[in-house]
Amino acid sequence: MIDIVGRRRWYFLVSGILILVGIISMIVSQAQLGAPLRLGTDFTGGTTMMLNFSPPVEQSVLRDEMTRQGHEGALIQAAGGGDFIIHTIQITSDEARDLAGLLGDELDSEVSVIDYRSTSPAVAARTARNALIAVIIAAVAMMLYIVWAFRRMPSPFRWGTCAVMALLHDVFIIVGIFSLLGWAAGVTVDSMFITGILAVVGYSINNTVVIFDRIRENVSKQLRVGFATTVNDSLVETLGRCLNTALTTLFVLLALFLFGGATIQYFVLVLLLGVIIGTYSSLGISSQLLVVWENRDWRSLLPFASKAAK
Repeated sequence: MIDIVGRRRWYFLVSGILILVGIISMIVSQAQLGAPLRLGTDFTGGTTMMLNFSPPVEQSVLRDEMTRQGHEGALIQAAGGGDFIIHTIQITSDEARDLAGLLGDELDSEVSVIDYRSTSPAVAARTARNALIAVIIAAVAMMLYIVWAFRRMPSPFRWGTCAVMALLHDVFIIVGIFSLLGWAAGVTVDSMFITGILAVVGYSINNTVVIFDRIRENVSKQLRVGFATTVNDSLVETLGRCLNTALTTLFVLLALFLFGGATIQYFVLVLLLGVIIGTYSSLGISSQLLVVWENRDWRSLLPFASKAAK
């Protein structure tokens, strides 16, 4: 029998390291960019456009030319195949076409506007506020659902709290990774990032509910005396299902990430990370927190402190 529960200190240690890296990244990003994440135009206001250069040009040359055209603060991301995603101040669609023409003349390349999106600062502020509200509402709704679904179990609030803590664990790690990518590689987040986060929330909570439901069945059957043993048996029984579901989902997402195009690349990356982290947290965090709470084994949350105490 695989001893999953017995290794819970290692799961907490890995999660603690990932969360710590995310916190450090957000502090550095806050100091350098003025925000924990490199926000796109959906949250700050401005224009995002995708330009295609034929023949392709160097990103550094394009950046210099954008500066000469009065867009020194523009953020430029290479999308491959001569495509570039440019985030700059708010300009109209006509101004975007004029800018593309100027860039083409100066860089001796034929430039076409593939995509154009402009957001006013007022709309951007409302988008940011609504995104935060959406995540909070989703977390509260998931917790209420878990409490209701497991209302026949002792302390159903405990089950709901552990599920939501694992959910927030997933969201925080993904945000930390994108914070790191933001200041290290110039990756921006937009409204699609929030859509991806909400999709991850749904996926993660689904895995957790499946595992919790199996734990509930085994507890009601009183197959084992110890709660930790019952949880471990339940995890082993659902391990195959969780991994198979995650792998089949990952294959599709990986294909989308590689061949789906630059416009959805980071959205798909959120989903990829979410499936991996969500599967891990369902097995290694939510159920383990339930064991810790049931046994009052709070020392296992701090592995080194626990060993030192012993």
